[in-house]
Amino acid sequence: MITVRVCCPADLSPQVTALLGGNPAASTLVVHSGASLSPLGDVIEADLPREAINPVVDALMALGVQEQGTIQLIPVNTWVSQRGLDAEDLARGASADAVVWTDVIERAYDESSLTWTYLSFMVLATLLAAIAVITDSVILVIGAMVLGPEFVPIAALGIGLVRKRANLFRQALRTLIIGFAVSITGVAALAAIGRMFGVIEYDDLLTSSRPGTAFIYSPNVWSLTIAIIAGAAGVLALTSAKSGGLVGVFISVTTIPASGNIALALVFGIWSEVWGSTLTLLINIVGMALAGWATLWVQQRVWNRVSREE
Repeated sequence: MITVRVCCPADLSPQVTALLGGNPAASTLVVHSGASLSPLGDVIEADLPREAINPVVDALMALGVQEQGTIQLIPVNTWVSQRGLDAEDLARGASADAVVWTDVIERAYDESSLTWTYLSFMVLATLLAAIAVITDSVILVIGAMVLGPEFVPIAALGIGLVRKRANLFRQALRTLIIGFAVSITGVAALAAIGRMFGVIEYDDLLTSSRPGTAFIYSPNVWSLTIAIIAGAAGVLALTSAKSGGLVGVFISVTTIPASGNIALALVFGIWSEVWGSTLTLLINIVGMALAGWATLWVQQRVWNRVSREE
């Protein structure tokens, strides 16, 4: 269940009230006359199932509410209402499967923006991945995968294409390019300092057998297969009410470990690992982006059909 809260000028209030009150999926309708001071007008609230939200938001935007006021979508974690249960039974589809596009797009914009926090996580995750390569530690590789913040920008590429948001696509692509460039450059600089002071030894560490992390620079058909599966699963977790699957996605792809190995291999001139890790990085990004795009395209088609049938 989601509460749709609208703050709008008084002249729009009758239209918004009629739109929300006339929706058979709305289990409650509350009008706070004169409660909004900016904009000067009313606050109108209605409870609707997740699967009924998209048409309502589209209709409110067609009225121009977003230009003169605010549309808020507030998740209701727990509710007890026979009317609410009847409304969910009436709405087509399942709540857990419903894609609330407004929420998905806003999250994609927020988490794919280039910020100091994003860059900091990228550098720290790549540094952890480099240490994992040096120590041949699978545990540290997993930690680096979970720490990396790159998945949502990758998913945002598909969201930008499916929802025709060119600005979102450009923002996500810029964030990915700059994020990986900064993290690889920063970790390479730290690796060079470590080599200078003898902390990292070429012969003892980077040319020895590394069974736990050799997969990072040895891409194969399974690398692409895993990226496709992870991309599809990650987008499903982002767009549905079931977000627990994201952790599994984070520890399935090798984007961050590949960037950590690129930084080390550049410093020590191990060009075969530079090219192998770069290929692994590109395979993972392209595979996840394409799988995410395909998954979103299917979801949009399905929910457009559901909306038309309603």
